[in-house]
Amino acid sequence: MLKDLHRRIDHAALQPQVDETAITQLCKEAIEFNFYAVAVNPAWVKQAAEELEGTDVNIVSVSGFPLGASRSDIKVAEAMEAVYDGAHEIDMVTNIGWLASDRFLEVEAEIRKVRRNLPDDIVLKVIIEAGKLTPAQQVEATKAVINGGAQFVKTCTGFFGGATVQQVKTLATVANGKIEIKASGGIRTIEDCRKLLAAGATRLGSSASVAIIREMTTN
Repeated sequence: MLKDLHRRIDHAALQPQVDETAITQLCKEAIEFNFYAVAVNPAWVKQAAEELEGTDVNIVSVSGFPLGASRSDIKVAEAMEAVYDGAHEIDMVTNIGWLASDRFLEVEAEIRKVRRNLPDDIVLKVIIEAGKLTPAQQVEATKAVINGGAQFVKTCTGFFGGATVQQVKTLATVANGKIEIKASGGIRTIEDCRKLLAAGATRLGSSASVAIIREMTTN
């Protein structure tokens, strides 16, 4: 399960203080360690596309990040512009307040609106901030992601707590192979990766990716 770990990782630099030098370093590391993708805020997609030209490292950008409280049309525009700039995947934060209020049909409609405005070959992952939801709401949120047409449900942004094994298990049970699971937030060790992948995650988001791979190669 861990032999291809580097190709399951979105190497992330999404903190507000990330600058041009940090993006260059992120991309260099992604090339060196052959990570599946880098994950960057929309303002840095063009630079990442230039840095990664000619490589097989993908670019993930975000929409409605990290709060999810933007208007739906703004999330659409943000996602579309990121794709125009070179993003291959969009990690969209859905409206967490709607999820916490059990307004799942509105969440589904928002996801569908973003999905239908993106090219078919662009992967859409939907962040539900699972730590802010009850287990029952996590179940309904995952159903909304499926019904909205996204390809992944993602546990959380990492800004408000990390992914847990139980969250991934809950999401994977509902997903049942219809969509994939991305775990993100607080993933810092090989053991974290092993547990989350065993629970059902197929992609991991981490800013500690280099340290994780170095740990694997030195053990």
